[in-house]
This record gives sequence, structure tokens and C-alpha cells, in this order.
Amino acid sequence: MIQRLAIVLGSLSPAAGGLFHSVRLPANKLAADGVHVDVLGCRDRQFDAARSAWQGPHLHVFDTKGPAAIGFAPGLAAALHAAKPDLVHQHGIWMQFSSAVGGWRRATGRPTVISPRGMLDPWATKTSVWKKRLASFAYEGANLRSASALHALNMEEQQAIRAYGLKNPIALIPNGVDMPDLDTTAPAPACFAGEPRRALLFMSRLHPKKGILELLEAWQLLVRDHPAIRRDWWLAIAGWDDGGHESALKAKIEALGLGADVRLIGGLHGREKDAALRHAGAFVLPSYSEGMPMAVLEAWSYGRAVFMTDACNLPGGFDAGAAIRITTEPSALARTLADGLSETATLADMGQRGRTLVARHYTWDIVVSQTRALYDWLLDGTVRPDFVS
Repeated sequence: MIQRLAIVLGSLSPAAGGLFHSVRLPANKLAADGVHVDVLGCRDRQFDAARSAWQGPHLHVFDTKGPAAIGFAPGLAAALHAAKPDLVHQHGIWMQFSSAVGGWRRATGRPTVISPRGMLDPWATKTSVWKKRLASFAYEGANLRSASALHALNMEEQQAIRAYGLKNPIALIPNGVDMPDLDTTAPAPACFAGEPRRALLFMSRLHPKKGILELLEAWQLLVRDHPAIRRDWWLAIAGWDDGGHESALKAKIEALGLGADVRLIGGLHGREKDAALRHAGAFVLPSYSEGMPMAVLEAWSYGRAVFMTDACNLPGGFDAGAAIRITTEPSALARTLADGLSETATLADMGQRGRTLVARHYTWDIVVSQTRALYDWLLDGTVRPDFVS
């Protein structure tokens, strides 16, 4: 049975995107259940404000040297050894902390679990190719091949892991969310102020892979060709700027003349995020690549209908009638949005089906129970869980 766990990842703040929630919340729950949890990661500008969100785990924060994308953190390897964990769970790959995890495994012979978090998906492996080839040769290839188990968020990621050539056991465990109440009396967020129309909410980091530029092109076609939709809906783009993409989005909004119909509302956290999800009319994520997007699960938990691409890797949402399939091609995307947004009663029904789907399959209690079963199997040789292949 797991008693001491070490978790290693690149960022301990919202700069990690969905990982901030999908790693932090299970870690908090495991610590509350009596597991000694050490979390090791790199310092960034958002960490100090986010420190208090880690409730229970022991945090080890390291300054980095050199390019941020490499994440070289002197002292992390020594701290990992000093923590004396029973098992190490690594989230994310291609960064230098993978070398520290591999070194710990070789020195101790104890198990490691690696969650690639979508970083072995075809779209992801085709970006920064030379960096990843060098990292694979130097440390990541051996680290992945030697892991006691790999963790996939969904069947699509499991297939991508196998296509990459890895033969390790794979645990299929999804992301999760907490189920909010649906109090409709909560006030609208300040970022929606002065806007009487219903909001189609995008909420993720501002990055080219999220398809936001294509969404803006589609929205320009939609407001041009469908005045009734323009009268009733506006587009709210929430997220923090990843790598300077926000400036390209601002320029695109101005070039397309969308200043009256689209608003960049910044990153949402805490009460503002809660209020935005409560008051949004629907949710959209036209992404090119995802592991399992936390934002979609959160939108469903609030009873919001979702427009998403197949790359969001949540096919159960389409099967359950909780989501509408979209493409990143602007004209096709515009047509699908126009059809879907015109049926407000249908959107409400879809949102309720999404909430039911989350309650049955994607709560943190389910995720933590499966994660503990994986750890105990690797440590004690108990019966292999049925979600491990």
C-alpha cells in the first residue's frame, strides 16, 4: 500500500494549464487520506499566488537555469532522493526533470509511473521535433521505456503511446472534476459586465494548438451571415497568454472587425471562473491536440453544452449527446456554430446530459480510487486493475 509518494512536474501553478488542476486536486485528496505526498516542480511567475491551493502535499520548488522549455532545475534530483518515496509519478515529458526521475529509478529499483499528458499525441510529437529527438536520445527514451507503468487519459492517448513504440503496462485513468451545485442566483462575473447577450465561452490557455485564430475567422463569418446569432450571442475568450499568442489574437480581432462581438477576458480562477461557467450559454474548444481537457469536463459539470473537435479525446461526449462535433476549418465551424447556437433548448438538454456523464465517470473520487489501485498493484503485486492493459 502506498505510504510515501513523490510527484514530479514542470510547473506548480496555473501556468501548467489543466495540469494545475488534474495533478493538484488528486494530490490534495491523497494527502488528506493519509499518504505522505512530496510534490517537486519548477518555480514560475504565478507560483506564489497559487501556493495556498496545494493543501496537504509537501512542496519542493526549484528555480531553473537556461531555457524555460528545458526546465533544468538544479537540486531537484537530490531532493527526490531525499524524499525517499515508495513510488514516483511523473507528469509531462521532454523536460530535464525526466532525467532526475530516471536516475532515481536506476538507483532505487522502485517503481515509476509516467503520465505523458498528451505529449506523445501525433500533433504534439510533430512540434519542436529536434528538441524532442535530443531529449529522447539523452534521457527521455530510456525513462519512458523503463517506467513501471504509463498513464493514458483516454483510448486515443493509449493508442498514441503504443504507436510511439512503448510496450509498458498502460493505466487508463481519466481526468476528473468536482461537481458544483447549480445555483442560478449567483451574480454574473465582472468580465461579462455590460453584455446582455449569451456568452459562448472558450476557456483554455492562449496557444496556437487551441484553434482560437480559426475560431475568430469562423465567428466573423457567423456574425456576417447570421444576424440573429449576432443579436443573441457573443464570444468570450478566457485564458492566459502562452508564448505571446494573445497579441496575434488581438490583431486578428481588429483585422476582422470583431471588437463588438468578441472579448479577451484573461485567465479565470476561483469565483470568476465559477461565475463564468454558471452564466455561459455554451462552451467551445476547437483544439488541434489535447490529452483530456479539464475545461470540457468543467463545462459539463456546470451543465453547459460543448462544441469540441475530435482532438479533445472525449468521444463519450458525442455518444451521450452532450457535445457537438466541430472542425477547425473556419467555414464549416461557422455553419456548425450557427446551427447549434440557434437551438437554445437543445443546448440546455445537452448540458444536462454532460453533467450526468461527468457524475458517472469523471469525478475526483473515481480518479483517486483508480490511481491508488494502480500504485498498490505496482508496489504490492496485487491483482492487476481492470483499467490496466
